[in-house]
Amino acid sequence: MLITIIIIVVLAIIIGVVLVVVAGIRKSKDLTEDPLAERLAEYSQRGESVSLEQIELAQPFSERVIMPFMRRLGEVSTRFTPQNVLEQTRKKLELAGNPGRMDASTFMILHFVAAVFLGALIFVFTLFSHTIGLPIKILMVAAFTVLGYFLPDLLLKSRIDSRQKSVRRAMPDALDLLTICVEAGLGFDAAMSKVHEKWENELALAFGRVIREIQLGKLRRDALRDMAERLGIAEMTSFVAAIVQSEMLGVSMAKVLRIQSDQMRVRRRQYAEEQAHKAPIKMIFPMGLLIFPALMIVLLTPAALRLMGSLKYFS
Repeated sequence: MLITIIIIVVLAIIIGVVLVVVAGIRKSKDLTEDPLAERLAEYSQRGESVSLEQIELAQPFSERVIMPFMRRLGEVSTRFTPQNVLEQTRKKLELAGNPGRMDASTFMILHFVAAVFLGALIFVFTLFSHTIGLPIKILMVAAFTVLGYFLPDLLLKSRIDSRQKSVRRAMPDALDLLTICVEAGLGFDAAMSKVHEKWENELALAFGRVIREIQLGKLRRDALRDMAERLGIAEMTSFVAAIVQSEMLGVSMAKVLRIQSDQMRVRRRQYAEEQAHKAPIKMIFPMGLLIFPALMIVLLTPAALRLMGSLKYFS
């Protein structure tokens, strides 16, 4: 009876944690927007008379309960988290493109949520196993709890690397289009708008954000520098520095863009060669752990069986 109660409690905890994790990772709307006000305006345009309670109940469960709960936990965690840790987390989220529209405090809570989820999951699995000893069970639960704590950071690091790699690959083609547009008579802002309209990648989204910031009144050089900080790659930093310097010195924008485009192609080729040189070293680990043992089994098993048969014959 006691084991049944423990299993029910642990399953309830796991279900709750799963709902919280899904709500934290799920791409929701921008936190600055008020969903109640948007739905109220939508119903007003239709001419329907509804109350705020009905509008709130029409929202998904995650937006009504889970996300406010996560934000409240995040507000509590900020009181015990150093400011430099929050700034570093916020910087990493910016480099990753802010997946899920999360703030730094909510992302910090995901560490504990993922740790509890994996730890409870392994605890339930080991609870039904009678072949594993108690010290091994405790070690497995502790190991997966620690792994769950660091899992959000690993996923965020992977997201940052894939985003930066996408920007590096798209930069030479985007600069070619910028050069063509500027040489055709368009301004630099209009050329960035063309890039934003033509492609749907991370670089195009970054250019689109720069355009919106310029339209809101920010200086172009400040918007470009902020974009370089959000992307965090050396190629974009040098490109923005060249653009800002040409704007300040009055140098022809088309010449600067063409030079930058050629340099970006050279850097992309060098980056590809660097990754190709790293490939043999990275292949050593899967070959040593997976391929070589399988080859040894395939090649030596017939010889071992024949040797065992010969020993039986002589004995």
